[in-house]
Amino acid sequence: MSDTPKFTVIDRRKFKAEEEQESAQSTATEPGTPAEPKTGPVEPSAGPRLVVTESRHESKSEPAAAEVPEEATGPEMPPPPTAEESREQKVAYDAAAQRLEELIRAQNPAMGAQPPVGFEHLVQQFYVSAMIQMGAGTQEGQRPRVDILGARTTIDLLGVLAEKTRGNLTEAEDRTLQTVLFEVRMAFMELTSMISLQGMQPPQPPQPGKR
Repeated sequence: MSDTPKFTVIDRRKFKAEEEQESAQSTATEPGTPAEPKTGPVEPSAGPRLVVTESRHESKSEPAAAEVPEEATGPEMPPPPTAEESREQKVAYDAAAQRLEELIRAQNPAMGAQPPVGFEHLVQQFYVSAMIQMGAGTQEGQRPRVDILGARTTIDLLGVLAEKTRGNLTEAEDRTLQTVLFEVRMAFMELTSMISLQGMQPPQPPQPGKR
């Protein structure tokens, strides 16, 4: 009998027939001499030792991946003003607006007081903006400047306004909003049809109020 002890590493995993024959061979090493690490690619018969090492590596790396903070999706919004801050700002704004109106009326005595801004002024502002973007109001003899994409954005904003204020308007306010929205949408469809027929050439602007 040899004085050098021998031991056998048995791989008990299920491999293919030819791999089982290779894993069944005995490997002898001298006592105290560590096995040489393999530098080449890991073969399937490299055995349970490598499998255990990989699983430990994955278990250690998982918490680190979980601790990575998510990237911010946008700039952080400041906290909203308090009710007291909003009230004080409103009072200061009204005072500044009143001083401005008094200065303007001092220079133009015939001008009366400006009416308060209401919901109909907001709708009218959107209407005028959309029609100008579609070329309305161009002086005769001048080539209309059409901003069809800007007009679409303005019309979509009117649609958002109608959606968000549904059920919270007076009958007159809702009728004004729906009428204006109908008019600008009709003008937009007429203009886009003309653009398609003319090959993206600047068409004649739609007439306000035409259905």
